[in-house]
Amino acid sequence: MIKDFFIFVFELVKIVVISLVIIIPIRYFLIQPFYVKGASMEPNFYDKEYLIIDEITYRFETPKRGDIVVFRYPQDPQEYFIKRVIALPGEKVQLKNGDVYVFNKDNPDGFKLDEAYLPAGLKTYALSEDPVTVTDNQFFVLGDNRNSSRDSRYFGPVNKSFFIGKVLFRGWPFDRVKVFKSQQYNYN
Repeated sequence: MIKDFFIFVFELVKIVVISLVIIIPIRYFLIQPFYVKGASMEPNFYDKEYLIIDEITYRFETPKRGDIVVFRYPQDPQEYFIKRVIALPGEKVQLKNGDVYVFNKDNPDGFKLDEAYLPAGLKTYALSEDPVTVTDNQFFVLGDNRNSSRDSRYFGPVNKSFFIGKVLFRGWPFDRVKVFKSQQYNYN
């Protein structure tokens, strides 16, 4: 009987150790849970939604326009933000007449960003209509709820070193479960 007890304990310890060896690297190096706080990404993400963040992709590739990213707030790295990538390194972005324009080497005259994921009629305003240059390793990010978002309009482009990862999956609430892919844009 004592022998059976020790065999049971040994098997239990073995299962726990194997589980930890598998789960810990996944949790700390590949994916991370994220809990949405606030209204800055409504109507696409609501307060208290539970997301899974892909932490590995940006170690091997550059964020793309339209990626939904989680990053540490540059002015207080204890805070985490969720926003959408709008402009990439080497580009200029201008918020003019409520629309977003991006200028790059392929479009030196700029193009109006078609943001089909936003509610119809939503306008994007900034403190200034002057173009903002996004330098190396930086990204211009905006919240989808432009009227209630603290984003690059206020704190400037975000360095990639602050990025945690991109949103991969929404797991809660169950009626809004979704896998996310990069946004495809039509260039006007």
